[in-house]
Amino acid sequence: MAGTIHTEVCVLGGGPGGCAAALQLAAQGVQVVLVEKATFPRDKVCGDALSGKVMRTLERLDPELADRVKRDGRSMPSWGVTFTAPSGRSLRVPFSRNTGLGEAPGVILPRLGFDDLLFQRAKSNSRIATHEGWCAKSFSRSDNTWSITGINGSVIEAPLLIDASGANSTFARHVAGLPMEPRHHAAGVRAYYRGVKALDPDGFIELIFLKDLLPGYLWIFPLPNGRANVGLGLRSDVVKSRRVDLKALLVQLLAEHPQLKDRFADATIEGPVQGMGLPLASKRRPLSGDGYMLVGDAGHLIDPFTGEGISHAMISGVHAADMAAAALSEKDHSTARLRAYDQRVWKRLGKELAISTRLQQMANQAWLFDFVVDRANKNPALADTISSMFTDLDLRERLKKPGFYMDLMLGRSVTS
Repeated sequence: MAGTIHTEVCVLGGGPGGCAAALQLAAQGVQVVLVEKATFPRDKVCGDALSGKVMRTLERLDPELADRVKRDGRSMPSWGVTFTAPSGRSLRVPFSRNTGLGEAPGVILPRLGFDDLLFQRAKSNSRIATHEGWCAKSFSRSDNTWSITGINGSVIEAPLLIDASGANSTFARHVAGLPMEPRHHAAGVRAYYRGVKALDPDGFIELIFLKDLLPGYLWIFPLPNGRANVGLGLRSDVVKSRRVDLKALLVQLLAEHPQLKDRFADATIEGPVQGMGLPLASKRRPLSGDGYMLVGDAGHLIDPFTGEGISHAMISGVHAADMAAAALSEKDHSTARLRAYDQRVWKRLGKELAISTRLQQMANQAWLFDFVVDRANKNPALADTISSMFTDLDLRERLKKPGFYMDLMLGRSVTS
């Protein structure tokens, strides 16, 4: 790409949030330029789990693409999650009461494949002009138009900019003014292993809450052919205060921890341990301004308890596209007009993120994890209630209320 390109909307970042925004805009007849600094297929350090929220969003956005993801040979259907408390006791929680019937609610697919499927879909759309290997160097706005200059000297001009360029977004940090705050940020590391023992045949993902790792956790996500995505995450302020090397810690835990060493005794690592930054939604930040909207990780929308970010990126991307189409038709790209985007995102995700923030704050309490898992293993009705919390926010909200745990202690019903 050379010279100056004029478009209605410029989307920065070709990941799930950026592709969702571009595809939604194209479906509404809007011309889009989608730029990505990497060249696909490219890897993204992540847990690789595509939750039910991801798949539902993808099904609404592009049913054919959702079907391709489910049928991809690199993917693994996922029926639920296994929580392992600091005590070592585990609780299997299905995403659905109909485990094993029909299609699994979730999928595990490496981002190398998932992101490429999304980007190639966008690339094939006639209303989306994609540019790989294009990195923005500077941004300026005048006469209600953004001028985005690339490091190669080319310029994109557009009245609207959607920033989906991820956790290290230059635009979000230096133009929108969203700083990295360690209390509201997590660090994570991930590696692929082959030969891990006792991976769940139903694709249950594992979240293991080790006492020495709280308020963070270690994960094991199964993949086809005996592979697994293994990693851990911990809030950045805790990493700093404990002076932890997360890459070294992951290797050490897998080799030495009593709950893990036998399972990894014959496992082999594939490639290096890689790190990532996770800007958390434990604090609400402005997601829009004059002529721009922030999507996904660029808007610090990662779930502070589970670390999930893909679904929030795609959901916010769709909302940004809808808002952009409306703003273009009204010829109003002002800060006041685009504030409706913030309202839509927080209406959709705010309650869930508030609950997750509270759960994250409680995650230091090892005894609480042990207590809930122990009771749920003894009480099938309680286990069923916890399963329902994946899809019922009103039920999930009870987890942050002291009365829920008081009822457990006193043996009262928590299922109604």
